[in-house]
Amino acid sequence: MASACLSDEENSSETDSSVSDELDTDECSDVETDSQKEPCRYYNRGGCRSGSRCPYLHVCKYALKGNCRNGSDCKLKHPGGRRSSSPGSNRAVDRSASSDVKLTDGRCYQWQLNDGNGWLDIKNNHIIEAQYSLPYTKSIKIYNTPYGAVSIDFNRMRVYRKRLKVRRLDDGNTVWIWYCTLSNKWIEYGQKDSKGNLGPVKSSDIEEKFQSNPSSSFTFNKGAETYEIRFTEMQQVGQKRKRRVNRRPLYRQQKAQAAGPQAVPALQSLHLGTKPQWQFEGDGGTWYEFRHRRRSPTECSVTSDDIERKYQQNQHSKMHFTVKEHSYELDFGAMIQTNLKNKRSRRVRRVEV
Repeated sequence: MASACLSDEENSSETDSSVSDELDTDECSDVETDSQKEPCRYYNRGGCRSGSRCPYLHVCKYALKGNCRNGSDCKLKHPGGRRSSSPGSNRAVDRSASSDVKLTDGRCYQWQLNDGNGWLDIKNNHIIEAQYSLPYTKSIKIYNTPYGAVSIDFNRMRVYRKRLKVRRLDDGNTVWIWYCTLSNKWIEYGQKDSKGNLGPVKSSDIEEKFQSNPSSSFTFNKGAETYEIRFTEMQQVGQKRKRRVNRRPLYRQQKAQAAGPQAVPALQSLHLGTKPQWQFEGDGGTWYEFRHRRRSPTECSVTSDDIERKYQQNQHSKMHFTVKEHSYELDFGAMIQTNLKNKRSRRVRRVEV
């Protein structure tokens, strides 16, 4: 029978999901809705007659998804206020794409689903953002949506096996972190190594080059060897081997405020006749219920019911528990548990049974 919690001290092997080497070239939806967060289809085709009166965003729809191949050479407006570098830009278009355009309604980020009838916010999307910020998290499955259980592929930014589209809107202030695989673990560029030496390149340096041209590459030296980070392939290439790289946002806690139309009425809500169960993700990707497992090598100080009682008191708080001699912190807002000694995190979830 599965134990309640796996000790991160005793089993530190990573379960990294493969980073996709295929560049996602799916376009943003062109479905016309009343939302002012939609990119204007006519602007993206070369010109919008409405100009500054257009209710839709005059931004590059490819840049909106983070895969514009033209980068700084793009003739269209990019998120964050960057203008075209082309001297032949249409002045009316430039005027409508002012630098104070925001892609969210004021929140740090918004995760949305589209079934063909317009984009709708996903409630409690801070949980999705928290998982997306972890470099080793390949996907997330959310429940109780109008479309049933929905699985989101973070690497390709798409929904598995459903005719839905997913997107992440950004306020333009996200700090993006770059990671590389080393000994089956994701390591942030610029972090100190085991000897306390800083890496030869910082994550911010890579991001600056990526923002200037997402289809280019970043080259740096370490000792006598030269390495190239190829953005379209998401790989670091050296003379002897290739390593996977990943780009994820630095997690930011949302401020409480009213949201727009909801695609998920209650991500954490329950139906009559069901019981909430708290689970953690094991090394093999299997989910296990929190249980005591007394007098076992992985004896846990809390059960699923203990966690639920604490959660009902404050759904944005944290709680502490132990697995044998190891101390953990469970963050309800981020839906992760963290080993307080080695700082390794695992996903947790609350499901209906």
